Amino acid sequence: MSSENLPQSPEQQLRKPRVAVVFGGRSSEHGISVVTAGAVLNAIDRTKYDVLPIGITTDGRWALTADEPERMAIANRTMPDVAQLAESEEGRVVLSVDPGSREVVYTEPGAVPKALGEVDVVFPVLHGPYGEDGTLQGLLELSGVPYVGAGVLASAVGQDKEYMKRVFTSFGLAVGPYLVVRPREWENDPAAVRKRITGFADEQGWPLFIKPARAGSSIGITKVEDASGLDAAIEEARRHDPKFLVESLLRGREIECGVLEFEDGPRASVPAEIPPVTAHDFYDFEAKYIDAASGIVPAPLTEEQTAEVQRLAVEAFDACSCEGLVRADFFLTEDGGFVINEINTLPGFTPISMYPRMWQESGVSYQQLVDRLIQAALNRPTGLR
Repeated sequence: MSSENLPQSPEQQLRKPRVAVVFGGRSSEHGISVVTAGAVLNAIDRTKYDVLPIGITTDGRWALTADEPERMAIANRTMPDVAQLAESEEGRVVLSVDPGSREVVYTEPGAVPKALGEVDVVFPVLHGPYGEDGTLQGLLELSGVPYVGAGVLASAVGQDKEYMKRVFTSFGLAVGPYLVVRPREWENDPAAVRKRITGFADEQGWPLFIKPARAGSSIGITKVEDASGLDAAIEEARRHDPKFLVESLLRGREIECGVLEFEDGPRASVPAEIPPVTAHDFYDFEAKYIDAASGIVPAPLTEEQTAEVQRLAVEAFDACSCEGLVRADFFLTEDGGFVINEINTLPGFTPISMYPRMWQESGVSYQQLVDRLIQAALNRPTGLR
């Protein structure tokens, strides 16, 4: 019997819902996840919810951390780390995989395990593999614990840029030209891969973008001007993911649009535009988070263009079976059409991030956004739906 069908004690009926904010993780986006967690912890209404911060270290240990959002900010261009926030170097948080119990237990070597109480909903703010890609979502499904955001399938599709593009194409959404290079191809015959990429460049033109297939926050992406830069770019991408993509440069305006699930279905925010970043080759990690390059909200589009990109953003949300929230990224090309680049099922969620800014401009504050996502998760069952 699932925990949602278990009879509740009077104490359970009276207590506030407990939200476990899970952050950090094993991916190269560990630091920005910690920054996001600080913003979310600041925004959660403590009169409505109890909060349990749980950080995952870069080696995968689930750690109990202090509820101190001020320590989770970027300082002197340096990202925060869960290891610096953990209350113990060896203590571990364990979530039961028994769907009849949502109990969280804290253990330390040589000490009696300590029950931390039940968790009603998990707010995962993990970016990248081992968190945003369906792995954590699968664990929470096994545990019978509701959680914010996309389910297993949508999370996995939204993390893998190859299969994301395949899904978009199957639903009639336009994508830009690209190649996929799998691990065995590069390891067995790098010369053949180079030849295939240069042939692609002959058709599409230089520059090309080499990017990890399953990473985010623009980490591991290199803009390559000619064949001499290929090997270094490929190795940089493979540092983050053995599978990588090659994409042509799409000439046009970068437009983003947020999607949020309401009671009557998903709705799109006002779109934003990412203007050319003069201090960087493209809108990379440093531009986004270290130098805080800013977008234009709302984007200077016509009413028809705004309506069209909002329609396409919701279509992308539905095509990938998303839930909760998505940021959809497009190019408005020189011929006036929209080409979808990707979606993020857990987009950047710091106060300066584009997703919250778009919703702020659409009439939903950061605090309201966080509350809506928690409430939607509490009202949505785990399992097939």
